[in-house]
Amino acid sequence: MRPFNLISSALLVLSMVPTGLGPAAPVAVPAPAGLLVTVSEVADAAATIWTRSESERVRVRYAPVGDAESLVEVQERPDPDRDFTAAVRLRGLRPGTRYAYEVLDDGDRADGQFTTAPAAHANASVRLLWSGDLGGKGHCRDIEDGYPIFRPMAQRHPDLFLFVGDTIYADQRCGHGAFVPGADFVATTLDGYHAKHRYNRADQLVQRFFRNTAVYATWDDHEVENNFWGSEDPLMPLGRRAFFDYFPIVASATDPERLYRRVRWGRNVEIFILDTRQYRSSNWMADGPGKTMLGPTQRRWLIEGVTISDATWKIVVTSVPLGVFTGGGAADSWSNANLLGLPRRSGTGFVNERDEILRGLHDRGVHNVVFVACEVHHGEVVRHEPFPGYVIHEFLAGPLAARAGYPLPLDRSLRSRSLGSLGLALNFGEIEADGEALQVRIIDAAGAVRVSQRIPALRN
Repeated sequence: MRPFNLISSALLVLSMVPTGLGPAAPVAVPAPAGLLVTVSEVADAAATIWTRSESERVRVRYAPVGDAESLVEVQERPDPDRDFTAAVRLRGLRPGTRYAYEVLDDGDRADGQFTTAPAAHANASVRLLWSGDLGGKGHCRDIEDGYPIFRPMAQRHPDLFLFVGDTIYADQRCGHGAFVPGADFVATTLDGYHAKHRYNRADQLVQRFFRNTAVYATWDDHEVENNFWGSEDPLMPLGRRAFFDYFPIVASATDPERLYRRVRWGRNVEIFILDTRQYRSSNWMADGPGKTMLGPTQRRWLIEGVTISDATWKIVVTSVPLGVFTGGGAADSWSNANLLGLPRRSGTGFVNERDEILRGLHDRGVHNVVFVACEVHHGEVVRHEPFPGYVIHEFLAGPLAARAGYPLPLDRSLRSRSLGSLGLALNFGEIEADGEALQVRIIDAAGAVRVSQRIPALRN
């Protein structure tokens, strides 16, 4: 049988496997036997197939679905210094096209599919999911059902998934419970950080989802330790190295440690993914012109990039929220709001920089700007009006598998209004966007839509 007939047959069998939505239902996906695979950094003409294998080499075969005559094979050697991972870049792909692929090492095989981004001028719609916070204390991989929320996520068939921080909990033990062993420790070494990533990536349902969905990830604090700021944290280089080993970022040839980047998905959507950790000042520093979360270069890149973008929707991915109280002695998010939504006396947030960004977008007349975030462990759709008549929206989602929280006070300085929220529940968000409107949904772990809001596009 030809290789792509094998791929098609395997995918057909997988699609017929019953899912079982009960919380204790056995995992219906075959366990990955050593070979781990993730589709990531998908663009209109390229994509990355990430692998982890202890074999001498991995081979990736790929072609458009239904066009086995165009089969291409590339090879890569896993790097033992990077936990036996490898990033295989596929080039010369066709925009807006469904591809099938298979990965082979010396003793195992995996397959999947993904769709390339439409060309920048194509009037296409997009369906994306976002969430974060995976594997917190008391919420590690269930010994029977793994991370079950990835089952309804796969059933939504998204074009891409934005993994918005806390992709691991390096600084937390799993604790007591019926968990798959392997992550009940606090990481302080590169091997430890690798092991935390490997633990989450090896979950059967995560593998099924990551093999068939384009993943774009950014980090937050728990990839290193709680509320860290990269300018001073001695563990940051280790956490960053492990993050890049497990999420092969395609951003800058001249700056290999750069994480912020942009993703174009047709005429209607451009995504700006931020790094809110690596360049930030101390959380305890008093707010003011000298305090930064992004650093001057990234801040300028964001304002200029969103301003010149001709996409209908500009989606900014920030691991910490714009306008939500997050507690703590020093504010870890953009806002400095207290429990009443008023400015705290301590003044340790990043409000000055946040407002500089919003003012820059307002003054340049940029509309249809949406911020997506996680961090606060609840789902919510928020309307901000930072300047009279100028509206932006913020969408919150998560956790995937961590302590569930509840809606928190909104920052009154942004004249914010909640359009719907979901607390005390695992959840993820979904965005469907085209040239006319954006539909946002907050969906729980059973696959039920709990919040839904349609936002019409404004015309400049």
